[in-house]
Formats: sequence, structure tokens, C-alpha cells
Amino acid sequence: MKTKKPYGLWSSGLSAKAMAGDLGLKDVGWTSDGTLVWLESRDGHGVLVAKGDEAARDLTREQRVSGGVGYGGGEFCVHGRSVYFAASDGRLYRVGLDTGNPRALTPAHGSVASPVVSPDGDWVVYVHTDGHNDVLAAVDSAGDQWPIKLVSGDDFYMQPQWSPDGRHLAWVSWNHPNMPWDETELHVGTLKLGENGLFVIGTERVAGGESVSVMQPEFSPDGQKLAYLSDRDGWWHLYVHDTETGEVEQLTEGNFEVGGPAWIQGIRAYIWKPDSSGLYAIRNEKGEMDLLEVSLDGASETVSGLSEYTFLGQLAMSPDGTLGMIASSSRIPTRVVTWSPDEPARVARRSSAERLEADQLSEMEPVSWTAQSGGESVEIYGNYYPPTNPRFEADGKPPALVMIHGGPTSQRTARFEAANQFFATRGFAVLDVNYRGSTGYGREYRDALAGQWGIFDVEDAVSGANFLINGGLADAERIVIMGGSAGGYTVLQSLVSHPGTFAAGISKYGISNLFALSMETHKFESHYNDMLVGELPEASETFRERSPLFNADRIEDPVAIFQGGKDKVVPQNQAEAMVETLAARGVPHEYHIYEEEGHGWRRSETIEHFYGAVMDFLKKYVIFK
Repeated sequence: MKTKKPYGLWSSGLSAKAMAGDLGLKDVGWTSDGTLVWLESRDGHGVLVAKGDEAARDLTREQRVSGGVGYGGGEFCVHGRSVYFAASDGRLYRVGLDTGNPRALTPAHGSVASPVVSPDGDWVVYVHTDGHNDVLAAVDSAGDQWPIKLVSGDDFYMQPQWSPDGRHLAWVSWNHPNMPWDETELHVGTLKLGENGLFVIGTERVAGGESVSVMQPEFSPDGQKLAYLSDRDGWWHLYVHDTETGEVEQLTEGNFEVGGPAWIQGIRAYIWKPDSSGLYAIRNEKGEMDLLEVSLDGASETVSGLSEYTFLGQLAMSPDGTLGMIASSSRIPTRVVTWSPDEPARVARRSSAERLEADQLSEMEPVSWTAQSGGESVEIYGNYYPPTNPRFEADGKPPALVMIHGGPTSQRTARFEAANQFFATRGFAVLDVNYRGSTGYGREYRDALAGQWGIFDVEDAVSGANFLINGGLADAERIVIMGGSAGGYTVLQSLVSHPGTFAAGISKYGISNLFALSMETHKFESHYNDMLVGELPEASETFRERSPLFNADRIEDPVAIFQGGKDKVVPQNQAEAMVETLAARGVPHEYHIYEEEGHGWRRSETIEHFYGAVMDFLKKYVIFK
């Protein structure tokens, strides 16, 4: 028999304390002898772990493994039986699998990411930034010499890759005001080793440019092909460039995407087979993912053995053809998984204890709805999580959380979303809104937000709430909007533009002042608003109209604001200016500052406190309304 209890007050086996203790699993790689290496985050501390035939063991302890370029990523690579990694002190390190402490290869200057080792093992190329200037740099793998500036002149670089013969280097670069999903270029440079080190003596642009986004160059093991991802047909798909003839073939096509926005370094959405006969690629179709086996003639089929997972990422190939990857689903927390055609998928590492049965968690349902915008009907996409708990039932309709992802160029997929499960298992309906501007639905949908940030994202959040109401999925008087970063901006802007639509708003490190964001944010996003809103000073009036801070007198619904004290993306003054205005007007609000956090929560004590504070806020202003 189920116990009758109001929605939102159900007891859940997914506690805030348990969530705070979960690991973050971020990337995988293989050594030459088939040892699996992965990166996990423990209480915000990045640790490299290796597992061969024996028990897993840590490779790092004192160093905090962390890619320091932009939002991070590209933390490590593996060559032979050594791992090369970026650390939070700005240095590049090398550590062997067997014994010995990590050795620094570069001085502590700026930040590094995306190391890749030459085929002969003598050189490491990586991305370096001092916060103002980005370059491709090289250092000898023993760390005996000073690093060399290898390639410079563009604003940004990512994903350097060696050719198998060591004679060429491929990389992706782009310049302001573009973001990497707007316009990038794929270059191949010829390398020469001289008396004073390594040099690039000539470059060729192979792909990209002219409003085309390219990423992830990968030479085939035999060196005859250079694969990459491009959205030149409106969707990110897999292409191969013949290194001898220069001919290009598109291998995948259709209304799905391989890859996603390059918010971080080191994204791998496909991988070559060891014999160069074909590739494996992750297909993202409206947020749900599977693995394709792709031949060089363009034929593809879905592989078996991974059907329980609806999110896949960071493919890595072992010498014997075994794939390593990050995998999850809406009901399966993140895992490190290995798979080969002749073997079932195996779990190498779990991010959580996984003590809950599948029926104790909410199963995500991809949904879409039609909204009216500018006199036209548009289809909006989302992921719906029904309130789920086999121990409880309730009368009426549940309260709901409308979740707004950050970016805004991003996507909520069918991965395990611990926050959504936390609320759904307590009796909330949860809707992730992949508003116009989100990725995963083609370039036209992604570009729809150009010049419309603060308009279309807000409209789609409101239409998402209406979708829940019209479908009888939520109590119209108890719908909350919640988001972080750009999602926090949409929360605040929705409360400004549509007072009374939401029972309350929860903003995590949200943007309140677009002027300040353009002036103070980090280099990576310093021109992002040019596309989303307009260029200053010409667009000053638009910036003011769409900055929640300057229109906060329209807010009447309760607001909870959470902020990291060390946030360099959305500085603390953005939150405090909004809180000051709300306090002056007597709007019900709460403000929580986590002094040791940056842009997002990483410390276990923060995560535990955050969810407790959110539940207290929801009980006060929504459940007992």
C-alpha cells in the first residue's frame, strides 16, 4: 500500500548528502598495454585513476587535475605507459603508471589544456593561455627544455592532433566575436625539427570558415584520412578528408547531430577503429544518444550492447579495439563503461553507490510542444520527468520545476540528471526546456536565439509551463522556474517579463546586468553578447531593456539567489546588485553565497547545503502556498 502524502513532501532515498558524495566522471583513455585511465572529481578535486588487470589505483593525489583554458576540459592524454595532464597550478605534468611522482614539464605560467604526444613520444603539443593570448605550444616530453610557442595569431585554439608519421599537426582555431559553434577553422601544419626545437613551416586550411563550425580533427591510424565534425549542412556530422587527394566525403547525414557545442576542450564524439576501416560515432537525436558503427562508404548501423544507456561521451579506443566511454541514462547514474563487439558492456567505475531500484527513479520522456512566437507556430523541445516514488501517492496535480539550462548554447540530454531526480522523487514534476538557441536540433534552431536572448528563451520557458498545465501534468499555481548561469538570467528575466506566471524563481549564479557581463566576464565569452543581444554601444538600449537589474521593479514573485564567491564568469556583484534591489522593494527573497565556489558547485558541503536550502525555500513559498 502506498502512503498518501502531499506532492513535494515525499521521502526520497536520494538524499542531498548522498548526492554530495557522488563522484564526477569526466574522461577516459587507454595506455599502450590496455590499461584504462579515467579522470574523476572527488569533492571538486580532479584525480587520475588507472585500472589494468589488478585493482584500480590513483595516479595523482597532490596535484588537482584540471584543464585551465576557458571552461576546462582536455585534462589529460595517454601515451605508452605515461599520462600527461594539466593541473590547476597552470603546469603540464607527466606521470608513469607504475611508480614515481608526477613531474612538471612546464613552468607555472597561465593555464594549459589538451596535451597530445608525438608518435615517437619526444614532444607534447598543448593549448596555452595567459588569460589574454592563446597559443599552441610544444615542450619536450622529458621537460628538460623551455616550452616553444608553436602556433599563434588566432584568438582561440583547441584539439591539436598529430599525424601518425609525426610530420603534420591538425588543430581548430577561431576568432572574436565568434564562439566555437559559430565559425571555426580546421588547419593542418607541416612540422620541422630544427636545432632550436619544433616549428610549423606551412599551414593549410582544410575545413570551416564562412559561418561553419568544425571540431575534433582525428587522423586515421594509417594516416590516409583526416576525420572531423562540421555543421556545413546545418547539422554537426562526420566528414573525412583524404590526406593525399584532398577529397572530402560526408559519412553521416540526417536530422541528428554527432558532437555538440565546444564549451570545453577535448570533446570526443567519435573515434577511429584501430585498422582505419571505419569509425564509431555518437548519434544525438533530440537528446537521446546511441553508438553508430560507420564505414568509410557512409553506411552506418547502431551497435548492440549499449541500449541501456541513452547518454554517451568521450569515446576512447584501446589497442585491441575495446571502447571506453562515459555513459548514463535518466535512471542510471554516470559510469565509466567499456565495450567491444564481441563482449557485453562492462562497468569499470560508478559515480554513485546506485542503491536505488530503477522504479524508484523517474524515467525521462522526450517531449515537444507548439508555441506561438511572432505570429508563427514553433516547435519547442524538452525532457519531462514525472513525479516518481513507489512508496507515496497524492491527490491533485503536483508542483513543478521548469529547468533552464545554461549556455545558453547548450542542451539537456537523456543523461542522468541528479537534480531532476532529487526533486522528482520528492513529488515534483520536472521539465527541462531546450529552448530556441539550444543545440542538438540543427543550426537553424541553435541560431534562432541570435539577437533574441531574453525574449525567445523566456517565451519558451513560459510555454513550457503552459505545456505542463494544459497537459494536466502540474498545478498551475505551483510552478517554479530554476536555472544557473545563462539559465539563471532566464529565470530573472522571466520574473521581470511575466510576473505571476511562476510561483517562485531560483537563480544560481545568474546574470542580472548584461553591461557588466560584457565588461567583466572571461575572455572566452567576452563577445558572446554580440550575437545574443547586439554590439555595444549601438545596442545599449537593448542591453538595458533585457537586463533584469534595470527592470527589477516588475518582479513580485519570491526569488532565491545562489552565488559563488570566486565566480569569474558571472561575478558576485551581479547577484548582490539584484539582492539589494529586491530588498529595497520588499520582494520576498533569499540570498546564499558560497565563498569558496566558482561558477558552479563542486564542494560536497556546498551541494548538501544547496539542496537543503532549495527545499526549505520551496516548502515556504510553493508547497505550503
